[in-house]
Amino acid sequence: MPKRPTIVDVAKLAGVSKATVARVVSGQHDIVSQETQKRVVDAVDKLGYERNSIAGSLRTDKTFMIALSIPDITNPFWPEVTRGVQDTLETSEYAVVTVNSDWDAARELKYLRMVRRNRFDGLIINPTDANSTHFRGMGVPIVLLGSGNGYAGYDSVGSDTESAVQIALDYLYGLGHRRIALIAGLSARRKNTSRYHSYVDFLARNHLKLDPDLVVHSDFSLQAGQDAMRQLLNLRQPPTAVFAANDIIAIGAMQTAAAMNWRIPEQISIIGMDDIYMASTSLPPLTTIAKPKYEIGVEAARLLLARLEQGDDLPIHAVRLPCELVVRGSTASPAESTSRP
Repeated sequence: MPKRPTIVDVAKLAGVSKATVARVVSGQHDIVSQETQKRVVDAVDKLGYERNSIAGSLRTDKTFMIALSIPDITNPFWPEVTRGVQDTLETSEYAVVTVNSDWDAARELKYLRMVRRNRFDGLIINPTDANSTHFRGMGVPIVLLGSGNGYAGYDSVGSDTESAVQIALDYLYGLGHRRIALIAGLSARRKNTSRYHSYVDFLARNHLKLDPDLVVHSDFSLQAGQDAMRQLLNLRQPPTAVFAANDIIAIGAMQTAAAMNWRIPEQISIIGMDDIYMASTSLPPLTTIAKPKYEIGVEAARLLLARLEQGDDLPIHAVRLPCELVVRGSTASPAESTSRP
């Protein structure tokens, strides 16, 4: 295996000292002549030399590495958020290391220790179980993905989920649905979600009775959507429409409805949230609430960069980005009556 070129090799080829090479590759051009800079740059290019960022970080106390912690790498929602984070941070020469907590509290805490141990410059995280006490010991700027509720003192970026749920439910109500079910995803750190609270508010606003049988609490998986839909369709009086906490759940619900010979949307309407790619390719295509996934990542990265530059001088920001209704083929006005297939 060829030997990796060192700063000594560059200095020897350029005919300068190691200190001069270090000044050039670290950007201290004001104290090195242009002619010497050119010799060093030519030597670097010829040898393929790469600066030792670990050694550099010991001098500057910066690694130019940012950790991004997401809860479910298999959910197509998160790659778009990740891309927004990465595209934005790369313009400032930061590398992004993405870790997947998999909704596991122990794994999440292990990654937090990794961030401290490896001297990351910052953290962007959608928390699974970590709380403000864990974050206070990190010693780096932190931006939360999501509402940030319960995390006073930290910047946060998310979508306006409460309004988005109202948009979805109002749309179903406008179609004529009155018996609307909710498959409410649950995170590890919250017993009731904002989706559930918005659902209860919607019922109260429209003078509809809360029927506990029409609310199914589940995780955010395809299997959870399948199981929840089976439970709902086996009710003595099934719903005419279902709002699912995310598109993965909604697609699972659609699969169960089709397997039980329920026609979508003629006998049951289904609407999801997120607008992942699969929503547009399902049969029928899924009506959903589109979240600004890429923009969430971009805004989180911008807040982190600002915090890295200005520290605690900045006020805390809680950014909520709007969502949009995307109408496709999985929703329609209810039939005269909903009967079993």
